[in-house]
Amino acid sequence: MAANMYRVGDYVYFENSSSNPYLIRRIEELNKTANGNVEAKVVCLFRRRDISGNLNTLADSNAREFEEESKQPSLAEQQKHQLKHRELFLSRQFESLPATHIRGKCNVTLLNETDVLAGYLEKEDCFFYSLVFDPVQKTLLADQGEIRVGSKYQAEIPDKLAEGESDNRIQEKLETKVWDPNNQLKDPQIDQFLVVARAVGTFARALDCSSSIRQPSLHMSAAAASRDITLFHAMDTLQKNSYDLAKAMSTLVPQGGPVLCRDEMEEWSASEAMLFEEALEKYGKDFNDIRQDFLPWKSLASVVQFYYMWKTTDRYIQQKRLKAAEADSKLKQVYIPTYTKPNPNQIMVPGSKPGMNGAAGFQKGLSCESCHSKYSLDLTREEGRYLSAAQSPQWYAWGPPNMQCRLCASCWIYWKKYGGLKTPTQLEGAARAGSESGPRGHMTRQEVQGLSPFTRNEGRAKLLAKNRQTFILQTTKLTRVARRVCEDILQPRRAARRPYASINANAVKAECMIRLPKATKTQVKTKVIPRQSLATIVKDLAISAPLKLKASRGPPTPINRNQASQPRGAQSLLGKRGFDSATGVPYPANGRPYTSGMRTTSQSVIKRQKVSQGEAPNPVVFVATKDTRALRKHLTQSEMRRAARKPHLPVRIKLPPPPRSLVSLLPSSTSEPIVLED
Repeated sequence: MAANMYRVGDYVYFENSSSNPYLIRRIEELNKTANGNVEAKVVCLFRRRDISGNLNTLADSNAREFEEESKQPSLAEQQKHQLKHRELFLSRQFESLPATHIRGKCNVTLLNETDVLAGYLEKEDCFFYSLVFDPVQKTLLADQGEIRVGSKYQAEIPDKLAEGESDNRIQEKLETKVWDPNNQLKDPQIDQFLVVARAVGTFARALDCSSSIRQPSLHMSAAAASRDITLFHAMDTLQKNSYDLAKAMSTLVPQGGPVLCRDEMEEWSASEAMLFEEALEKYGKDFNDIRQDFLPWKSLASVVQFYYMWKTTDRYIQQKRLKAAEADSKLKQVYIPTYTKPNPNQIMVPGSKPGMNGAAGFQKGLSCESCHSKYSLDLTREEGRYLSAAQSPQWYAWGPPNMQCRLCASCWIYWKKYGGLKTPTQLEGAARAGSESGPRGHMTRQEVQGLSPFTRNEGRAKLLAKNRQTFILQTTKLTRVARRVCEDILQPRRAARRPYASINANAVKAECMIRLPKATKTQVKTKVIPRQSLATIVKDLAISAPLKLKASRGPPTPINRNQASQPRGAQSLLGKRGFDSATGVPYPANGRPYTSGMRTTSQSVIKRQKVSQGEAPNPVVFVATKDTRALRKHLTQSEMRRAARKPHLPVRIKLPPPPRSLVSLLPSSTSEPIVLED
């Protein structure tokens, strides 16, 4: 019962996603909504995985400095890895969350140099923080509320003097005497002098214009003159005049007028006091933030002095009573029962058969991504239950679905609580041992997208992020036959014009099975074209290369500088595609001749795989020349559409006679139609 009772000030786990780690929050308020639910106003704490890489580097340097100053014992790589999961970053951000999302309590403490870091690993649900994270400014700052505990904050106590030994230290350099209790004045005389000092202070406030505005009544002026600042001034005056009442009296009222002593309570205006109360409500006793955001024209010492004087006023007592009344009306604690619903990522439940709860997604040979225990399907039937060869009775899916990563029950709980894996990966500076299937690493999605799996450096481990498996989409023989037999139902030309429209493949295949017995069984005749030699192909390409027209003089056409590094084939008039054939004989990239009935590369049925960013070549920009744009103007709109629908077919254009200036440059067969390979 006590474990499920949550109070204001507790550090708790909140679950906002079934697959992500818990959120760690501190309960500030418990409020009951209009519909009867309970909401918790909480302070946000962030993990290392929630901040950027630059801030993580800053946190690492701060941790190294702390270890050097506090002389921490050396830790193993795995302990250092797990210790990062115990570090949190405090923030000033508040949010409201449903109390039903609470999943347990934890303990968060401020780190000081007397703590042993290894002790946090020995305790469950134990975290620490030393830096403050600003989610808006994206900065990390040292916490100003540091508890000064340690050897460097201790006073150096000198040895005790022996009996009869004199103190040779100069007392004036060590301290300043402000009051001598063994003076010649009696207590009634001192009290009378203090009354005179208050009266002089009241008269001085009556003469001061600013004080008369702030304390318009005599009662307020007398109350201000009775504050400690007036009494301290009177006692200092007696000390400076060697406790001579006559001299001290003349010092209180010099020739220029009475001396006016005012403290911070009188120096501050009413509007400044309201700003201070508003800042105190927002930041608490964080005087640095109060001064920086609300009262930048005040010094830090002035803000601190005003706070302790403000606590002696009736205003502080009234606010304290109002807060106490509000606290009585609010909830002080709430009972949240233990969450027992199954997790959607759970893929195997004890006593369940394979195929239930996602258990059909098992794969042999996989292991836990954290502790590397084998994850197999050596299932045996025993007393009506299926038992696994692994020690863990439960397994959970972790990470993206295509990676098929698994975690055992204990590692899943560790992931939810601490936001990481137990074992460090090679990317984090430690090698995995005992892994039969090779090392694996866990990175965030941003890290996986930022690194290329094709980059290799000497002395560096291979990238451990799981890449997507290479796949191709290749049609079966029945599908290719169905496209021929059921061409009237499929309507490939219409489907090509409307790629967004779905095709009922099952109906097409069913109709194909009906028509196949009736279809002709004549064998398709194929003609094998012998492959020519490389020298012959190069010679034919050089002969059939188009003649480049002389460009008009003018500013050069800007092109990409990387275009020169690309392999240059024979260009057509449009300058977009290279040769696919020579002398009427098509040659594919692999050098094998096409047979009749085979598809060319432009009609390939294999789905082209997207090139990743790491292996993508330099971008190439194709700029149409002036002559190419002139040739396009001779195409009608219908011819342009036909060319766009069938880019593999040549475009024929019959041009008018060229100008006389180009007759000498063009071949004699200019009157023949020009074939454009677009």
